[in-house]
Amino acid sequence: MQSNVEDLGALERRLNFSIPQEKIETEVESRLKRLAHKAKIHGFRPGKVPLKIVAQQYGPQVRQEVMGDALQKNFNEAVRENKLRVAGYPRFEPKHVAKDASDFEFSATFEVYPDIAPGDISGVRIEQPVINVTSSDVDNTLEVLRKQRVQYESAERPAMKGDRISIDYRGVIDGVGFAGGKAENFTLVLGEGRLLKDFEEPLIGMVSGQSKTFEVTFPADYHGKEVAGKTAVFEATLNGVEASKLPEVNSEFAKALGVADGNIGKMRGEIQVNLEREVSRRVKAKIKEQVMQALLETTLIQAPKALVELELERLMQDARRDLESRGMHAKNVPIPQDLFHERAQRRVNLGLILAELVKIHKLHSTPERVRAVVEDLAQSYENPDEVVKWHYSSQERLNEAESAVLEDNVVTWVLEKAAVVDAPMTLDELMGKSGHDATT
Repeated sequence: MQSNVEDLGALERRLNFSIPQEKIETEVESRLKRLAHKAKIHGFRPGKVPLKIVAQQYGPQVRQEVMGDALQKNFNEAVRENKLRVAGYPRFEPKHVAKDASDFEFSATFEVYPDIAPGDISGVRIEQPVINVTSSDVDNTLEVLRKQRVQYESAERPAMKGDRISIDYRGVIDGVGFAGGKAENFTLVLGEGRLLKDFEEPLIGMVSGQSKTFEVTFPADYHGKEVAGKTAVFEATLNGVEASKLPEVNSEFAKALGVADGNIGKMRGEIQVNLEREVSRRVKAKIKEQVMQALLETTLIQAPKALVELELERLMQDARRDLESRGMHAKNVPIPQDLFHERAQRRVNLGLILAELVKIHKLHSTPERVRAVVEDLAQSYENPDEVVKWHYSSQERLNEAESAVLEDNVVTWVLEKAAVVDAPMTLDELMGKSGHDATT
C-alpha cells in the first residue's frame, strides 16, 4: 500500500492511499465461497448453491464489507507508519480513476491532536477558603431541618407571614382576563416569595371570607410576555388560614433524623460531621474550579473540531435524557447547539491540557487512590459498603473514579506551583445562601 499525508490546516490532514483491486476481488471471492457453504436460498439444498447465484444475491453487500474492512485496515496502517494521532473519525472519499486502473484510490480527511505546551502557572493566585463549622452553624441547620418538617393547623386570625393560605383570585388587564390570571383554592405560604411581592403583600392581614381588590404591575422582564410590563387588577378571596407549627428539637425529632436512640447530642454531632464533609467537598470544588480556569488561561490550545462536535452531541444527549426524565418528549423539544457549544469547547480544551500534564509529570492514578475516592464518595450514603460494590461492578463507573483521581493529581501539582492564599469565610458565604441543607 502506498500513502502520503497532506497538511490542510493547523490540525486537518488528508491521507491519500491506494488499494490493489486484485486484493479486493480475491477477498470478495473468498468470502462468497465461504458463504456458499452455509447460504440458504429457496430451491437449493444447503451448501449446494451455485457460486454465481450467491454472488448475485450477496455480492454487493460482501463487496461493501470487504471494501470497508480494507479501508479501515489500510488507514490504520498508514496512521501508524506516519505516526499520526487521529482525533475523531476520518471521512473517506473515493478518487476518480481510469477504468483499467489496477488500484482503488482513496483519501481520508481527519484531524490530529494538537501539540500542547502547558503554560506557566507559578504566578497564578489560588484562594483557598478557610471555614470553621461553629455551633451556630449547627443551630441554623437544625432550623432548616425543622422548617423542612413544618406542619400546619387551622388558625382563626388574620393571615401573617409564614402562614399557609388558600385563595380564589381573578385578574384582568383593561377589563379582560388573561392566561394564568385566575385560580380557585390556590395554596401558598406567605413570605416564601413564590408570587410577586405586589400580589402577596395585600393578602397579609386578611381574614377568612374576606375579599380584596388590588393592582399588580408585572416586571418588564416577566416570563409571561403577554403581561410583562402591564398592570393588572386582581380580586382575591381568602378561603382559610393555617398557622405553621415547627417540631420541637427533642428525642423524637432526633429519631426522625435517623438517630436511633434519640440522643440530641449525637444528632448535633452528626449534623456537625455532615456540615464539615460538605464544607470539605465545596472547598475542594472551589479550588478545583480556580485551578482549571488558570490552566485554560495560561495554555494556548486549538482543539480539534471533531472532538468538540462529539462532546457537543454528548451534552445534547444528556439534555434530552434530562428532559425525558422530567416527563417531556425530547424529540419534540428543539435543543439549540449554541447553548452547549462553549461548554463543549471548554471541556475538550481542559481534557487535552489535563492529559498532557498527566503524561509530562507522571500524575497517573493508582488502584489505591481510586479505591479511596470511591470509599469517600460512599460515605454520603446509608450503606457505604454497597455503594463501593456498586462502583466496582462497572468499569464505566470505575473509569469515572479514575478520572477524578487524575484531576485531583493535577490540582495537587498546580497548588504546589501556584501562589495559594487563605480566604477566611463563613459557612453561609461558602454555601452561597442564607441557610444550609443537611441530613443525618
